[in-house]
Amino acid sequence: MTVETKSDDTHIADEPPKAVVEAVDAVVAEKEEDNEGPSSSKPVPAVEKRSSFKEENFLPSDLNEAEKKALSELRLKLEEAAEVEKEVSLWGVPLLPSKASPGTDVILLKFLRAREFKVEAALEMLKNTLRWRKESRIDSVLDEEGLGDDLEAVGAAYMSGTDREGHPICYNVYGVFGDAEVYQKTFGTEEKRERFLRWRFQLLERGIRKLNFEPGGVASILQITDLKDAPGPSKKELRVTTKRAVGLLQDNYPEFVARNIFINVPFWYYAFHSILSPFLTQRTKSKLVFARPASVTETLLKYIPAEEIPIRYGGLQRDNDTEFSPDNGKVLELVVKAGSTETIELPMPEVGTTLLWDLIVLGWDVNYKEEFIPTDEGSYTIIVQKGKKMGTQDTPIRNSFRNNEQGKVVLTIENSTFKKKKVLYRYKTKGSA
Repeated sequence: MTVETKSDDTHIADEPPKAVVEAVDAVVAEKEEDNEGPSSSKPVPAVEKRSSFKEENFLPSDLNEAEKKALSELRLKLEEAAEVEKEVSLWGVPLLPSKASPGTDVILLKFLRAREFKVEAALEMLKNTLRWRKESRIDSVLDEEGLGDDLEAVGAAYMSGTDREGHPICYNVYGVFGDAEVYQKTFGTEEKRERFLRWRFQLLERGIRKLNFEPGGVASILQITDLKDAPGPSKKELRVTTKRAVGLLQDNYPEFVARNIFINVPFWYYAFHSILSPFLTQRTKSKLVFARPASVTETLLKYIPAEEIPIRYGGLQRDNDTEFSPDNGKVLELVVKAGSTETIELPMPEVGTTLLWDLIVLGWDVNYKEEFIPTDEGSYTIIVQKGKKMGTQDTPIRNSFRNNEQGKVVLTIENSTFKKKKVLYRYKTKGSA
């Protein structure tokens, strides 16, 4: 006999992000994972780390002889050229080797790599960056309030979490500019476009504060560009402003993007990329990743832990979450073979406790139910969540159950498709009051 209770299942929508747009006009196709593979009900650590781009180590000992020579020449030229301004620095790091800062070589190598270790070109780029920052008062941009209030209100871009390699993540959301009012407020006049650009630099400078410029530290950011419902290239103001932003960012923030992942890419962007791709260096291409709408979550999980991905993209990260954090609640993985059913058993050995769990199935398209099964065989099974079909548009599940007797919560995933399914979940038990 079963007794049905009201489900505690709630889907908390993540709060829209903060502010916008730094697109690189290219993508690299991601192959789908092989559908074959064994089924296992034994939990294992979730999602193996994967990289398509290996960030260089900024230790001089890892450079080849030509690169070491270029670094030495740039160090010498900086000392010779810095007679007027002995305290010159970038992002809080002294640029003169004589200051003996551990971050100096890290910054200099960024400029050298951006100019293929051509010393004079790297030095000129560095000088231009210092000049631009002074003329544009970039060092004071973090103190300016209200620059992106409107953009933050509609969620145009934001910093949130870190990837599997420790890079801070910046999300850029183009879809907000599909709203005519938002578009006009952001790009309607030259003054508004300049304000937008300044706000964009402010956002990047905030992200840079999260970096570690010591040798071996994380010295770049992961960019995610969401093109869902994005205005097409016919929007001149957006296109021109974006092009200018990209130019300024490339010229003055070299090697600050570890990887750029484009998600929800529309068909028009494919054509755009195919034209530009021949002009991109292999180095640039190696940093770019492309995900179609149907593979957004799967692609992001290759680079970002599930607990750091916002639920709007199929992850487990909820805004202002007081229950779970990246350090609280290990994410486990289960593979459900095509045409099979698997269960997850969550023990509740103590009476009067509350069990809380999160669960996602990549691609969903499964039947799912939740039950509490008492240890005492004479007691009733309680339906926590009726069996239901979970479609591709369903969001991650969060639910809870408080027990009055010993037992276990059993989550059942039935996969009737011809493809294996990957389940990610986490849980914790809270004691009685």
